Amino acid sequence: MAVSTMQAVSIIGLTRDIDNVISVLGESGVFHPDDVSSFYSNTKDFTHLQSKNIYAEPLNTLKATLSLTKRKFNLVDVSDFNPTFKEIELFTNQINSDIEVLADDRLFVEEQLMQAKENLVETTHFVGLGVEIEKVLTLKYISSRFGRLPKESFEKLSAYKDNPYVDFIVCSEDKSHYWGVYFAPIDKTEEIDRIFSGLYFEKCDVLGVNDTPRIHLKKLESLIPHLEEKLKEAQKRVDDYVDKYEVRICKYLSKLEELNLYAKIRTKALQYSKSFIIVGWVPTEDAKPLRRRLKKIASVNVDFSDGKTEIAKSPPVKLKNCFLAKPFEFYTEMYGVPKYNEIDPSLFIAITYVIIFGIMFADLGQGICVSIVGALMWKLRKMKIGKILVPCGISSAIFGCVFGSVFGFEHVLDPLYKALFGLDEKPIEVMSSGSIVMILLAAVAIGISLVVVAMGLNIYSSFKQGDVGRALFGSSGCAGLVFYCSIIFGVAGQLVLGLQVFSLAYILCLIVLPYLLIFFGEPLGLLIAGEKDWQPESWGGYILEHAIESIEFLLEYVTNTVSFLRVGAFVLVHAGMMTVVFVLAQTAPAVAYWPVVVFGNVFVMVLEALLVAIQVLRLEYYEMFSRFYSGEGRPYEPVKLNID
Repeated sequence: MAVSTMQAVSIIGLTRDIDNVISVLGESGVFHPDDVSSFYSNTKDFTHLQSKNIYAEPLNTLKATLSLTKRKFNLVDVSDFNPTFKEIELFTNQINSDIEVLADDRLFVEEQLMQAKENLVETTHFVGLGVEIEKVLTLKYISSRFGRLPKESFEKLSAYKDNPYVDFIVCSEDKSHYWGVYFAPIDKTEEIDRIFSGLYFEKCDVLGVNDTPRIHLKKLESLIPHLEEKLKEAQKRVDDYVDKYEVRICKYLSKLEELNLYAKIRTKALQYSKSFIIVGWVPTEDAKPLRRRLKKIASVNVDFSDGKTEIAKSPPVKLKNCFLAKPFEFYTEMYGVPKYNEIDPSLFIAITYVIIFGIMFADLGQGICVSIVGALMWKLRKMKIGKILVPCGISSAIFGCVFGSVFGFEHVLDPLYKALFGLDEKPIEVMSSGSIVMILLAAVAIGISLVVVAMGLNIYSSFKQGDVGRALFGSSGCAGLVFYCSIIFGVAGQLVLGLQVFSLAYILCLIVLPYLLIFFGEPLGLLIAGEKDWQPESWGGYILEHAIESIEFLLEYVTNTVSFLRVGAFVLVHAGMMTVVFVLAQTAPAVAYWPVVVFGNVFVMVLEALLVAIQVLRLEYYEMFSRFYSGEGRPYEPVKLNID
C-alpha cells in the first residue's frame, strides 16, 4: 500500500531555450506539468508564454479527416522529424482537402446504394400491383398512400364500414404488418389520412417509380451490384491515396500529437522579461536522468525538492503496488486516488475483495469458470475487470471446497472429505437451520473485524498526515475504536458467553469516556495542534450540532456492521438458486435434465457474479473506505506520447 515518491521540479532559463527544455521534458515521458502559481505566490509580473494551444485545431481536423478513410494510423517516433508549423499546416490542409473529395465521392455512392436497398425492400411488398406506381400517385381526382398498417389496426377497420373511403388494399404481409395502399377523393383526403394516422399507418416513399413494382424490382436487383462495384472502386481510390502518403501522414500526425502534448507544458509556463519558468513533478527514480539532460542546456537552472516537504502543493500520485494488488488499482482509481501522504488502499481492497467475493460466490466449478472468463476478458479485450475476476474466481473455487458445492452439486466432494478428514459428508450444510444462523453470525463477525481494521488504518493514516486530532478523537480514531470494540465485546460477552461485562467502571471508562472524547473531538484536536482559537464560538451551538452528528456516527457503527449480513445472505442465496435449478431439472423430461442444469448454472453464474461483484464493491466503498480513505488526491499524468 504505497505511492511512488515524487520530486517537485522548478526550471528557470532564457526564453530562447524554452523549446529545447520542453522537448527534453516531453521526450522524458515522466514530467507532470503544474501551475507556476501553485509553487510561487507572487506571479503578478509574469505573463503566459502561450495562452492558446495552436496545435489542437489542426490535429482534431486531421484526425476527423483520417477517420473518413476507415483506416488506422499508428503513431511513430518523430524525434528526428522537425517541420515548421507552416509546413505542417500546408501538408495537413492538402491531405484534408484530397481525402474529403475522395470520401465525398464514396459517400455519394454509399447513399445511392443505401437508397436502392431501401427501395428494394419496400418494392417487394407491392409486387402484386400490376400498375405503374407513379401514375397512381399523380391521379388528378384521387390521392393514394402506399405503406404498412399494423395487423391489430387492420382489424379495427371494420369500425369504419359505413365510410366507403376507409378501405385498405393488402398487397403483402409480414409478421406484424400488412403492406398495401388506400385511396381517397381529393376533398376527403385530409379526413381519411387522419383516420389512418390514428391506426398507426406508416407511409412509404415510392415516388419516382415509373414502372410496375415487379419491373422496378428487377431494375433494382440489377442496379445494386453495379453500385456495390462502384463503391468498391471509390474505396480503392481512398486506399490507394492513403497507401501513397501513409508514411508521411503518420509522421505529421505523430508530430502534431507530440506538439499538442508539449503545448500542455508551454501553456503552463510563465515568462518574465527574457526568462521563463516551468514547474512540475517527476518520480524520484527519474529525477537524476532528467536533471542531467536539462543541465546540458546552458541557460537553464533546475531545482528539485522532495514531495514530502511540498505537501501543501498537492503532489500528484503514482500508485505503486505488487502484482497481486496491481489489478485492484482500477477500483482505487474509480473511488479517487489517495493524497500524497495518504495510504494507498489497493492492497487492502485486493485482499478483502477477493476473500469476500469467494465467500459470497462459493462454488468450485463456477469459480473456475469465472477465472477462465476473466482471463479471456483480459487477454482478448484488455478489460481491466478481467484481471480482477481471475483471483476472485480462484477464491470462489477455494470456498466452494469449504461449502462442498460444485456447479450446485452439494455432495460431489463427500469422498474427498472422507479421504482427507474422515468425514462422512461435507462439514457445512448451508441450508440446514443450524448452519444458517452460524453463517449469518460469521458474516457479522467478518464485518466487525473489517470495520476494526479500517479504524486501525484510519489511525495510522491520520498520524501519517499529521492529523493527531482525527487519529485520537475521531469516530474512526482511537476513541472510536475503543468505543466500538467495547460495545461489541460487552454485547457478545453477555449474549454469547453469559458474562456480566457491563459494569459501572466498564461503561464509564470504555464507553462514556470515549464517546465524550469523540463528541468534543474538534476542539480537543485544535488544542493538541496548538491552536490558540480552539474553543467554538458558542458552546451551546456546538453541543446542539454535535448531538445531532453523534446520532449519525452511532447509526454508522450499526449500519456498517449489519451491512455485512449480505455476505452470509449471498451464501444462502447461491445455495437456494441452485436448489431451484435442480428442482426444475428434475421436474423436466429426462432428456432435458442436463440442458436445464447447464443453462441454470450459466444463468446463476452470470447473474450472481454480477451481483456479488457490485455488492462487495459497495461494502468496500461505503463500509470500509468511508472510515479511513478520502480519495482526494491528484493522479500522476505525465506528458507522454504513446507510440504504437
